[in-house]
Amino acid sequence: MALKTLSAKAAAALDRELMSTGAFSLDQLMELAGLSVSQVVARVHPIKQGRRVLVAVGPGNNGGDGLVAARHLFHYGYQPAIYYPKRPKNDLYQRLVKQCEDLEIPFVDDFPAALESTDHVVDAIFGFSFSGEVREPFPAVINAMAETKIPVTSVDAPSSWDIHEGPPESGVGSNFHPNVLVSLTAPKPLVQHFKGRHFVGGRFVAPSIAKKYDFDVPKYEGIDQIVEISDNQVKI
Repeated sequence: MALKTLSAKAAAALDRELMSTGAFSLDQLMELAGLSVSQVVARVHPIKQGRRVLVAVGPGNNGGDGLVAARHLFHYGYQPAIYYPKRPKNDLYQRLVKQCEDLEIPFVDDFPAALESTDHVVDAIFGFSFSGEVREPFPAVINAMAETKIPVTSVDAPSSWDIHEGPPESGVGSNFHPNVLVSLTAPKPLVQHFKGRHFVGGRFVAPSIAKKYDFDVPKYEGIDQIVEISDNQVKI
């Protein structure tokens, strides 16, 4: 099966439909996304390779997925730490932070320092809707992830990448190529520029909605919320 990609416009419309006729809440979608991310991290970076996971969290929904993933990783036995410099006042994000605080997951202020003492990084800064200039304090964070030898898993899109064109030609993110990508619900066109391990997480979409938006739901095994796919399984 060749999985079709979703454009930014289609992905945004799909999210709106899931939260209207699909009857999902934003909380539910974020929980499912974060669960998928946590399962990918556990798959590509087993605990025996190191328990420490640094989660870089952005100000939007992609960041919320990262907070959920950090919570699940804690319960799997990992030792997550969270970098979250731009916190919305929205009640949903405040509750996600509180859940992590109750688990005594540390929130760190110095990303470069935290990077020196971790075993894996989750990039949950910007998702498929990102466009324009990378604002402070994230340029230095993205540059650090680009230069580190520590494996990085990106959520839905490597931060700073254009959903269609991939990495910028120059500047912040032009040399950022994470090791792992978790496409949420369906791959985005940027995957044609991605060369690492690629997973899809979205085991909740009704067949009728997938048909309407003209994408295929991959075959998930057992109770997995994720499935690894190869380059030849994606149709741009």
